[in-house]
Amino acid sequence: MNATNSFKRIIPCLDVDHGKVVKGIHFVGLRDAGDPVELGRRYSEEGADELVFLDITASPEKRKILKDVVKAVASEVSIPFTVGGGIRNAEDAELVLSSGADKIAMNTAAVEKPSIIRELSDTFGRKSLVVAIDAKRRYETNREKTIVATAGGRCWFEVYTYGGRKPVGLDAVRWAEKTAELGAGELLVTSIDRDGTEDGYDLELTRVIAEHVNVRVIASGGAGRPEHFLEVLTVGEADAALAASVFHYNKFPIRLVKRFLKDRGVPVKLESEH
Repeated sequence: MNATNSFKRIIPCLDVDHGKVVKGIHFVGLRDAGDPVELGRRYSEEGADELVFLDITASPEKRKILKDVVKAVASEVSIPFTVGGGIRNAEDAELVLSSGADKIAMNTAAVEKPSIIRELSDTFGRKSLVVAIDAKRRYETNREKTIVATAGGRCWFEVYTYGGRKPVGLDAVRWAEKTAELGAGELLVTSIDRDGTEDGYDLELTRVIAEHVNVRVIASGGAGRPEHFLEVLTVGEADAALAASVFHYNKFPIRLVKRFLKDRGVPVKLESEH
């Protein structure tokens, strides 16, 4: 039931901690991955379809996003730019959009006050609003949850807030349905289990959400090889694949990933087509 686009997108992600890009595993053990302005410029030049910037400590520290860093990155990129982290109301959203972002992403505030989704969607337009869903597998059975059969057993997916720190008991599939109904234009779905592992995306998580919503789904968490992008954009039914460490540490350039996908029949935009 997901809303597909004619082209699949490859999206680098900048997880920013006090002005520096960082990357960890399962949302912890963060290490320095570079300067957000330099990386943003590089990805824009290398053919990324979009760029995502997440201020990962803004919500846990209950502070506003670093607008000067957002402005600096926005001035260097020529592709759609999504910014999230610490956005709690229309004022925060306006600050981010006026700093150069094309879209805003929110997670914690949306969970704590779902009506903010409708408010921001109505104010800034559905296309400007991305709801991020950080989810983790739970293997206990629960009749009230959406149970998915996986190689590891039957499970459901629990939503986490505050940068993957706080489990909130929400079923990720039902929450995805609700966010789409309230006006989210796109969902950024991250597997906490796979984050930073480079073992591949959680295909079951992405697919079950994509099958239950009529908005575009960005898959996140676990990219390590070009084959992983292929899997999540086909088997996982995602409209876009987001990755961080595989690009930050030059393991596979964006151009190589896109050519790999193109050669296997996945519709992607190469640089000459942007």
